[in-house]
Amino acid sequence: MRVKLAYGKEGLWVELPDDNVTVVEPRYVEAIPDERSALTNALRHPMGSAALRELVGSDRTVAVVFSDITRPTPNDRILPPLLDELNHVASEQITLINATGMHRSNTDVELRGMLGDAIVDGYQIVQHDAWNEDEQVPLGHTSFGHEILVNRRYMDADVKILTGFIEPHFFAGFSGGPKAVLPGVAGALSIFHNHSGQMLDDPRASWGVTQGNPLWEEMLEVALRTKPAFLYNVTLNHERGITGVFAGDLRTAHAAGAAAVRETAMVPVDEPFDIVITSNSGYPLDLNLYQAVKGMSAASQIVREGGAIIVAAECWDGIPDHGEYRNILRMADSPHGLLDVIRNQGFLMMDQWQAYIQALIQVRSEVYVRNTYLSDEEIEAALLKPCHLIEDTVEQLLKRYGPGARICVLPQGPQTIPYVVGASA
Repeated sequence: MRVKLAYGKEGLWVELPDDNVTVVEPRYVEAIPDERSALTNALRHPMGSAALRELVGSDRTVAVVFSDITRPTPNDRILPPLLDELNHVASEQITLINATGMHRSNTDVELRGMLGDAIVDGYQIVQHDAWNEDEQVPLGHTSFGHEILVNRRYMDADVKILTGFIEPHFFAGFSGGPKAVLPGVAGALSIFHNHSGQMLDDPRASWGVTQGNPLWEEMLEVALRTKPAFLYNVTLNHERGITGVFAGDLRTAHAAGAAAVRETAMVPVDEPFDIVITSNSGYPLDLNLYQAVKGMSAASQIVREGGAIIVAAECWDGIPDHGEYRNILRMADSPHGLLDVIRNQGFLMMDQWQAYIQALIQVRSEVYVRNTYLSDEEIEAALLKPCHLIEDTVEQLLKRYGPGARICVLPQGPQTIPYVVGASA
């Protein structure tokens, strides 16, 4: 059996045994034929809200939050219709805010690739800095007792618009919606507490769960505290074609978008597998090992205890060098030891969430990484196992588990939410 994994920009073909292999993918949805008309129509006929143009007076200042380069949001296609609906507002009154969360700022070249030259040259763009408290506004505390810090430029705007795309998310249930605020334009301390081990230990902090999920509930609480005027989210297929547009009231529009994704992305399987091979959804999500934890998490939903996960991620951005993910992984010599470190009360460190989830996965199963840019030493220092050829690793694992071992392939990685029937999804 020959299967193509989403990997980098070109994909990765893998030859697997013809027997005992199950391929699990989201249900394919055709892209909207006339996406420009669909985007404009959603802005003019939104869910639970007046049309965008009616919400924004010509004398108002506007903040438009957009996704950073780690997300495949088609900013260059969704922002022009939105800005056209705001053409009665002077461009100098509109600020575009790059929702980096705790990711690095994007370069000028990256911004032009993400947004297009016309937008970069025609509007003021602010890159959120979660570490600069001088650029943040305190908004009290959440019902979970966590301090709220949000980007000042965003808060100073008269009208706040949140954009993005909705996909399955490994601990927030679904992306999009309130994630544009927390973590998108929130302060580091707010992100640390929301993404802490105590919050992540809740079993509802998982794929496809929003209601009752403490992380998502706090994200929504913080987003609503900032009084966003409008949500503008899309859904995508694996070709980055726009399959749906969900605009209007934050809660109403995001719930509708999440329901649509749930129908296409949640795929049941009868029982766990011995080996699960997953991608990390290809470019841009597989840019580094940090992001590849999402692919590991998707696979972990359906791998048996003691089984093996093989994740294919290009990792052109390395571990990466920025952030603390690499350093946290070096604080212990085993996944169990890493859990003990992060569970220590008072431990708050950038990227703790990704290392924590990786460790949770690894205490149940082995994880192998097939990549292009990282050395074996770097993979092993991250407590993972290197894989040079997926075919060779599968052959070795079949010798261990037996020729009848069950293999599952997730070609689109975390674009799919697989779950075992009878288990919590």
